[in-house]
Amino acid sequence: QVQLVESGGGLVQAGGSLRLSCAASGSIFSFKAMGWYRQAPGRQRELVAGITSGGITNYADSVKGRFTISRDSARNTVNLQMNSLKPDDTAVYYCAAASTMVGVTALYTYWGQGTQVTVSS
Repeated sequence: QVQLVESGGGLVQAGGSLRLSCAASGSIFSFKAMGWYRQAPGRQRELVAGITSGGITNYADSVKGRFTISRDSARNTVNLQMNSLKPDDTAVYYCAAASTMVGVTALYTYWGQGTQVTVSS
């Protein structure tokens, strides 16, 4: 059973930074891709950033240049460094893992329970 556990959420002022981490029960390199999603109240869950097993990354337009997804092989974690945070970044952030790719699209089937990120103005 795959388990993903997020950490690092919290309350930060606009312009500040947070670093989220996702620990997996198996090797993070066993997945085709891992990613971070977020869901704000009244909004659909959206992909924030993803990274494939080959290290290819992709980002939502709204976070490009501010967020960075990375892998830490020593700690077996996938991290999301979030800089220049805005109130619109407020959401529950979820770690996700994909065992299958369809073309360049990762099919995320494993999910963490989420961590709250709140950015105050």
